[in-house]
Amino acid sequence: MERVYLGSTDIKVSRLCFGSLTMTPFQANLSIKEGADLIKYAYEKGINFLDTAEIYENYQYIREGIRSIRRDDYVLSTKTYAYTQEMAEESLKKALKELDTDYIDLFLLHEQESIHTIRGHFPAIEYLLKAKEKGYIRALGISTHKIEGVRGFNKIKELDVIHPIVNKGGIGIHDGTIQDMLQELKRSHEMGRGIYGMKPLGGGHLIDSVEDAFNFVRDLPYIHSIAIGMQSQDEIDADVSLMENGYIKEELKKNLKMVNRRLIVHDYCQGCGNCVERCQQGGITLMDGHATPNDKCILCGYCATVCPEFCIKVI
Repeated sequence: MERVYLGSTDIKVSRLCFGSLTMTPFQANLSIKEGADLIKYAYEKGINFLDTAEIYENYQYIREGIRSIRRDDYVLSTKTYAYTQEMAEESLKKALKELDTDYIDLFLLHEQESIHTIRGHFPAIEYLLKAKEKGYIRALGISTHKIEGVRGFNKIKELDVIHPIVNKGGIGIHDGTIQDMLQELKRSHEMGRGIYGMKPLGGGHLIDSVEDAFNFVRDLPYIHSIAIGMQSQDEIDADVSLMENGYIKEELKKNLKMVNRRLIVHDYCQGCGNCVERCQQGGITLMDGHATPNDKCILCGYCATVCPEFCIKVI
């Protein structure tokens, strides 16, 4: 698979990025061995780039998955909600220890909304910049679901990489259109920033037009890589075919169970409202004392991480 540099960094990544949230108990609930085997299989297919986050609680899967892979041939990206120097230090140490690595390739501030939230996290950025100087981090950036997040990113010269929502329907972007998002990302590209997109299939909502939706993002000249969730070898094979050919080969389709993923809330939901407060999309509400997803849900699964009863899952 083709590899490209992430903007002006010296980090070379596959055009596909392994989105690793899907393997966790919040979604597919794979065993550590099953998840690790998928990471190794994807690497054999040319995917040397993986996206995770502290909140995903899957570092143990990744540690096992990359154990037999030459470290300097693999790119790890993780994300933190840290906003103080102390929190950033704790997050970095946790990632280094639990991933059993000497450095993290990309360290991102998670879900930044605007220049104001980025500035509010600047104590964490200052710590991470020092860690970058010492070689513990190769590049620093943010992830965002907002156009204003990209605008804020473009104003901070110390940041190298951005991980935004990009899909044909603009699903998950609630402060403008996909064209507005692309206009800001073009500016990021012109500044030499690295860009790897998320949610090319809109969290599964665009699965009925999978090839058109995927190709829309693949063919954007300023998107260096595309992160997509992978739950099985069949999905990996299909994603590789999409990236390399623009379509899913017929021999792969017969084994592929590409269905619309959905958010389920079990009937033992206590109606605590943690998920409603957590969701930045307005994609889940309380109805008759029970958490209920709606059409704004992008199937990120983040609401599941704050459920005290573990009754929410993306399947």
